[in-house]
Amino acid sequence: MLKGHQSWVFENHPMITATGVTGGPFEANGKLAKDFDLLFEDLWIGQDSYEKAHRVLFEEAIKITLKKANIQKEQVQFLFAGDLINQITPSSFSARTMKIPYFGLFGACSTSMEGLALASFVVNHQGANFVLTGASSHNAAVEKQFRYPTEYGSQKPPTAQWTVTGAGVALVQKNDPSQKHPVITSATIGRVIDMGLSDPFNMGGAMAPAAADTIQAHFRDLGLEPSYYDLIITGDLGRIGHDTAFELINKSGLQLERRQFQDCGLLIYKEDQPVQSGASGAGCSATVLYGHLLNEMKKGKYQRILVVATGALLSPLTFQQNETIPCIAHAVAIEMKD
Repeated sequence: MLKGHQSWVFENHPMITATGVTGGPFEANGKLAKDFDLLFEDLWIGQDSYEKAHRVLFEEAIKITLKKANIQKEQVQFLFAGDLINQITPSSFSARTMKIPYFGLFGACSTSMEGLALASFVVNHQGANFVLTGASSHNAAVEKQFRYPTEYGSQKPPTAQWTVTGAGVALVQKNDPSQKHPVITSATIGRVIDMGLSDPFNMGGAMAPAAADTIQAHFRDLGLEPSYYDLIITGDLGRIGHDTAFELINKSGLQLERRQFQDCGLLIYKEDQPVQSGASGAGCSATVLYGHLLNEMKKGKYQRILVVATGALLSPLTFQQNETIPCIAHAVAIEMKD
């Protein structure tokens, strides 16, 4: 059901019944390593290119999800997925392998919540029984496309962020009151916001206004206060973007407490890992949500969370043409129902 101007309320409460989370060697040394289902020892993952390794990350996350749910891929009606590589080929090539009807998405690092919102909408309105959704990224593949190949050894400013090597996938299905799983209660679809920033090494600063705009829209549309949620977490704003978003939100009149406002890009790695301003990548919010955050919800730490994945909608071509960076954020509310 449409609520307000840009939000959906899912009255049938679709469930997240299983997840699969994979990562690379850098994530294996991170703060949330125990929340990954599978961690690979090197970035190549037995492939002859980083892009092919990226595909394997996503395929393995899908397989893990299906195994946990004890269903076959033939039972899944749709796959909603995307990544950062040219024409989202790792996701599309994974869909080729899995042979599941496929919606390819590109929302940059907001893709995880774009996919979860759409999957929930379809299941809520009886358009499918089982839907897989997920997002992924690979540090070396993304660096090669958007910045400089790792082998180049270029220095990065303090505002830069480290792209996560990882994939997060979830199975969304019709609610079953006899089962206790996290449910999706609402989603707010973001607007494209461009404040004129053009530095590709300061994605957090560019994306912060989009995150603030979507969060404001969510509470305005649903008539809620921030205190409704135990946790409001952005996708990958990093230190600079996270602080900026917090300031913008509070200036808007919403009373948001620092303790309940976190960022996936600040959770995934340890303090001594050289990630500058934090983590980023389409796999950042996907791995943190489908691994760590849902595990914490199942343990009882959080009852209600709002996940706001942020994305910078630039490309190497737009950067070369001196375009500024348009950004977007999508929010999804997840609750543990008794």
